[in-house]
Amino acid sequence: MSTAANAVATRAGQRQARIVSQAEWLEARKALLAKEKEWTHLKDALSAERQQLPWVRVEKNYLFETASGKRTLSDLFEGRSQLIIYHFMFGPEWAEGCPGCSIVGDHLDGSVAHVNARDITLMAVSRAPLGKIQAFQKRMGWRFPWASSFGSDFNFDYNVSFTPEQVANGKAEYNYGQQPFPTDEAPGASVFYKHTDGSIYHTYSSYGRGLEQVMGVYNWIDIAPKGRNEAGLTPPMAWVRHHDKYGDPNAASKIAAPTIEAKKGSCCSEQKS
Repeated sequence: MSTAANAVATRAGQRQARIVSQAEWLEARKALLAKEKEWTHLKDALSAERQQLPWVRVEKNYLFETASGKRTLSDLFEGRSQLIIYHFMFGPEWAEGCPGCSIVGDHLDGSVAHVNARDITLMAVSRAPLGKIQAFQKRMGWRFPWASSFGSDFNFDYNVSFTPEQVANGKAEYNYGQQPFPTDEAPGASVFYKHTDGSIYHTYSSYGRGLEQVMGVYNWIDIAPKGRNEAGLTPPMAWVRHHDKYGDPNAASKIAAPTIEAKKGSCCSEQKS
């Protein structure tokens, strides 16, 4: 068999794919399966350890604007004992929500009912005024609960919004460390528990690549031959668009220059850790 028949070049960095028999492929696949099972078991152990983290009591009385009027953090639980908030990047002056966060938004509608059934309320919170949020939500065709924390310290206290000074000085508190961040808003997820006596506790927050587990799109892309194919992109998520903008050549520039375009609604952090 010729060299050309044994190797196929792909566009993913001209990777050479070996062409083998079905028996050889099965042997390689089973070897990888053993590693995949090991990773699954490690993930189970990590989830169990995450659930054993200590809690911090929430002392502030945060107030949010929702479709049902003003609501406290306690109200957002909607009668359940657990609350997961996705910190959706959408600043007060932004024209639209972050394209990267919108991938998460595309997953939320189908998840809400199932998560609710497990005594968990799942929703998004952004600093944009409620009117902007609702207009963007309508445009994107989403129905999941989404509240505005405009005028509240909530986003700043949970390290997903930064002051102009923090952005300018490259000293944003994000992902459990001080680092430069290209915009005044960042993605994250925070989890809370409400005791029967009404007290509320912060149990967990995740940022950066820790959020990839809720982005099912990446799980699909990761099993394709080219994988993410992001090595030549700056930032890596520069390919991402709002789902109604794929094919729009003007959408790329907003994502590629997040510092300049932040107030127009771009994002996609360069942080990869």
